Amino acid sequence: MSEPSWWRDAAVYEIYVPSFADSNGDGWGDLPGVVERLPYLEALGVDVLWLTPIHPSPFADHGYDVADYLAVNPRFGTPADVDRLVEAAARRAIRVLLDLVPNHTSDQHPWFEDARRGRDAQHRDYYVWRDARPDGRPPNNWVSAFGGPAWTLDEPSGQFYLHLFAPQQPDLNWAEPRVAAEFDAILRFWLERGIAGFRVDVAHSMAKHPELLDNPRLDPPPKPPGGRPGRPREWDFFEHRHDLSQAEGLEIHRRWRRLAETHDALLLGEVNLREPQPLGRYASAGGLHAVFAFPMAETSWEPAAVIALVRELATASRHLVWAHASHDRSRPVTRFGGGATGRRRALTLATLTVGLPRAPLLYQGEELGLDDADIARQDAQDPLARLTPGAFARDVVRSPMPWTTGPNLGFTSAAAAWMPFGARDALDTAAAQEDDPASPLRRHRALLAARRALTDLRRGEGPDWLGVAPPLVGYRRGDCVVAANLGTEPAQVPLPPGQWTAVFSTADAPGRVLAAEQAAIFTRA
Repeated sequence: MSEPSWWRDAAVYEIYVPSFADSNGDGWGDLPGVVERLPYLEALGVDVLWLTPIHPSPFADHGYDVADYLAVNPRFGTPADVDRLVEAAARRAIRVLLDLVPNHTSDQHPWFEDARRGRDAQHRDYYVWRDARPDGRPPNNWVSAFGGPAWTLDEPSGQFYLHLFAPQQPDLNWAEPRVAAEFDAILRFWLERGIAGFRVDVAHSMAKHPELLDNPRLDPPPKPPGGRPGRPREWDFFEHRHDLSQAEGLEIHRRWRRLAETHDALLLGEVNLREPQPLGRYASAGGLHAVFAFPMAETSWEPAAVIALVRELATASRHLVWAHASHDRSRPVTRFGGGATGRRRALTLATLTVGLPRAPLLYQGEELGLDDADIARQDAQDPLARLTPGAFARDVVRSPMPWTTGPNLGFTSAAAAWMPFGARDALDTAAAQEDDPASPLRRHRALLAARRALTDLRRGEGPDWLGVAPPLVGYRRGDCVVAANLGTEPAQVPLPPGQWTAVFSTADAPGRVLAAEQAAIFTRA
């Protein structure tokens, strides 16, 4: 099976739509706001925009509880606004991906509302229903990622329904052929409208073990790769052997792949697994075109461990999107020490991975060197934080974009944005960074421009790793070398024979000797 013809050269940008740009002064980001900011995105050098869910939703989980897959939430705009965004982006050679949420719907989706009418309802088998155990307990020991059992009792029918996330997000039954047919139609609807593909939410969770067997318990839970704030959740105390990563899920992806290929479209999977090898198989079986290297979004600044993880991920798959941040994880600047230190380290790591197969991703504000916003826990809107004591409150990475130094930092003309800004200041804004050649914004532009200019960095063979030991790391792809010094002392890069020139550096003095926590890209003359 082939991949989209345009995908090999792409750089991706995630837009958290409610917090990106408000065009109509209601305090919410919207699709016309994205259109207005296309010149900024073009100048940044990105080729693909991934929009978080734009569909009607009660917002029990910030839009990841979809009530209608074929419509647009009026908060964000209209179907015509989607068309205008796709057309305006195409004029700038930018494509648009939608967020597809196929594991679950909202409990206010018409399918589920009908399913609750009784055991013989037309859409009953669209969801996973089971009787209680003889003692009245839920059907098995599965837990929700948001805390508590993954089962809620529907008292009128006397059965439990499954939800791996919030109770307002009932899981779809992918063993039901009608569900697969519904999603074929959903994908076709948006692809025929000009959407370039989909980011597939929790792509590894759709299929469940047909017998719904208990999951083995882990005590103590394994440690994450590093950097995830908050204490372990109940979810972390189980090996998710039967509720995640079932073989039948790959068959769903293959079915979509055949459909996507008729539109030259992309399938980009969120596969939230911590181990590189299982992660890699999702983009190597004729299904998803690529998956996020999300273990990178949980790293702390431990040079040897970071280098080992990067190399292991690159070995596991050549079809990764190198995401160091997302709307679900603490920002890298915060994870790496905060302030100037965190910004320097985040740019160094972004440079290290920019030339690895397949593509880099920036989460909105990452190019500005933003850290986690300072939002009081009592102001948290995140259902995960509200339902799970001690869990990471994702609001701190979802605060509105700081565009200018004016009221509400240029995000909205309303009296207040839908979410606090979290103590951002003028230096955080895109406007202030525009005029500073050393700013994170200007550095990220230069980094993506270097990648775009160097074919070998995007398409070359390899990576062929340089024979160096941590905290120095580097690789070669054709006539390009990327090297990073993650240590605290200067280090010399052992470049291959020939005349090499630094074409990008995270510091002002590019050369064969890298300063502490500096990275550079070299080309052979």
